[in-house]
Amino acid sequence: MDSADRGDDEQMRLWNGPAGRAWLGTQDVIEHMFKPFEEMLVETVTAGSEAHVLDVGCGVGGTTLAVARRLRNNGSCTGVDISAPMIAAAQAAALSEGVPASFVCANAETYAFQPDSFDTIISRFGVMFFENPVRAFSNLRHAAKDRGELRFVAWRGPAENPFMTTAERAAAPLLPNLPARRPGAPGQFAFADRDRINTILQESGWAEIDIRPIDVTCTLPEKDLVRYLSQLGPVGLMLQETDSEIRNQVITTVRAAFSPFVHGPEVRFTAACWIVSARAPSAAAAAEETMRD
Repeated sequence: MDSADRGDDEQMRLWNGPAGRAWLGTQDVIEHMFKPFEEMLVETVTAGSEAHVLDVGCGVGGTTLAVARRLRNNGSCTGVDISAPMIAAAQAAALSEGVPASFVCANAETYAFQPDSFDTIISRFGVMFFENPVRAFSNLRHAAKDRGELRFVAWRGPAENPFMTTAERAAAPLLPNLPARRPGAPGQFAFADRDRINTILQESGWAEIDIRPIDVTCTLPEKDLVRYLSQLGPVGLMLQETDSEIRNQVITTVRAAFSPFVHGPEVRFTAACWIVSARAPSAAAAAEETMRD
């Protein structure tokens, strides 16, 4: 088994195990918190159009369902995610709401999508977990139609996102085995480097690449803060396997560290991200590029 296979197995284990459970347990908080990004991506799709849209790393399907509602039965929206529990939740939500979205439980890095089938490919924080990003974006490019659009949101670096690293800094003295984040490794900040994103997209055949920094205000109710900090991220994952005494100490310490972000009944922070867009080249342009190579 090569390193890529081992990495894929690790992501499968996480998102079908502890990370998937944590996300399901806080999905209402996450969907509220990241609503501005959902709206940003949904606006990419023309209302009532016949577009075929793919949502990569769709999780519990919030953005997928929002796009499907916008298309109003004229087009289609498919969500893909590696997590079976989250796909099951997404399918249940679509059925409950009567929204005609479809879902695939698969690794978008290697899944055999129908070639030339999507007008638009979107992702809200779902593309940073690929073990081999060039392979993944090449696969997505083959799934896109000629001149199909790619548009995704990814986090900038941890230094620009103190809210997202507060729990780790505060909990470190109490959790000495807390794993350090590895720059460039699959995870939340894998796409922190703008040049790396550009190189990945170029090498995977995308054109008209545009990468812009955005700073977006996100909120969550203060009453949900402890649930958020005790379940998500590296600290939340460790707390799933920590004894109750240490767990209570960590939660108390970490909650105090989040005080600067608390404004009465609301928690508020700035999410420093990239909004990235690109297009699949036309067949003629791709053939010309192949001939030059």
